[in-house]
Amino acid sequence: MFCSRFFVTLHPNSHIETMESEKKPLLGLTLTELKDVAKELGMPAFTGGQMAKWLYTQHVRSIDEMTNISKANRERLKETYEIGLMEPVDCQRSKDGTVKYLFPVGCSSNHEQQPSQFVETVFIPDNDRATLCVSCQVGCKMNCLFCQTGKQGFHGNLSARDILNQVYALPERERLTNIVFMGQGEPMDNLDNVLKATEILTADYAYAWSPKRITVSSVGVKNKLKRFLDESECHVAISMHSPIHEQRAQLMPAERGMSIEDVVALLKQYDFTHQRRCSFEYICFGGLNDSTVYAREIIKLLQGLECRVNLIRFHEIPSVNLPASDEKRMEVLRDYLTAHGVFTTIRASRGQDIFAACGLLTTAKMEGVV
Repeated sequence: MFCSRFFVTLHPNSHIETMESEKKPLLGLTLTELKDVAKELGMPAFTGGQMAKWLYTQHVRSIDEMTNISKANRERLKETYEIGLMEPVDCQRSKDGTVKYLFPVGCSSNHEQQPSQFVETVFIPDNDRATLCVSCQVGCKMNCLFCQTGKQGFHGNLSARDILNQVYALPERERLTNIVFMGQGEPMDNLDNVLKATEILTADYAYAWSPKRITVSSVGVKNKLKRFLDESECHVAISMHSPIHEQRAQLMPAERGMSIEDVVALLKQYDFTHQRRCSFEYICFGGLNDSTVYAREIIKLLQGLECRVNLIRFHEIPSVNLPASDEKRMEVLRDYLTAHGVFTTIRASRGQDIFAACGLLTTAKMEGVV
């Protein structure tokens, strides 16, 4: 697939076929749903299991490739259904090897298809590790001060099909070792589709990934975060960015709905001493939240919770007057926290030159909102 450092003209008819098609996608359906499809079309129930294998193990691109299903049944299936694969329409490649893809999505808003919308997805190779940062919404409602996605506003939830398509259609799919839900959108604000996508990613009948290969991020959404913790075994990463209520509320309006104190109190009810991991994302702003004063508040807040803290460099975005912390201050903060029992790392910044780094993802221009 052609890649450049800049977006080029979209492939002809890249999403027109989706717009015109009235067929339903198979991608994104669970085993139970695929069995229901088989039953609906008068096929044996085990045909649903065959479809699941062709989809999630073989990654077929057409129903005709499902060769252990009879030709008659394939023809019957094709009358109503299609795979639902949507190729990325463009990509950008960073000097550090990071690749940002632009995917069309059949974004669901009031159950209507809007396939003219797009999301960005980031592939991050790192020696023997390869992480995919997936999106779950077009834009975001959270409107965090420091995040480009939030400036785009909210334009719809992605279906489980749209989320999984970012994996299914990824050219580097076979290299993936980890998936993080840290792209566009707040996962807890689209929880049903995120849970469905992670179910398929971890189910024996599909990708059969261990939940510890998947991390789902959140600013903390009341009731939704608890449901995620109860219904999923995937890792959780909380966007903290300040341990102090007043300051966090200025940076992140979601603090007013569920405070960081409430988030931590909820997390303390769960066991993170074994396979499942809890982490906190902390963007460092120079002179605002990167001193030992804040480190002491973080230590107090997280006392008794098995977790780690990831310090993140701030990447400037237009019209936001926030200073970036320098490397030395971040190292001092890291060392202070670690010395006081909070394991802390500084996350390497990847793909900044193509606006693929943390907080920089946006498809506002593609959506015609800027």
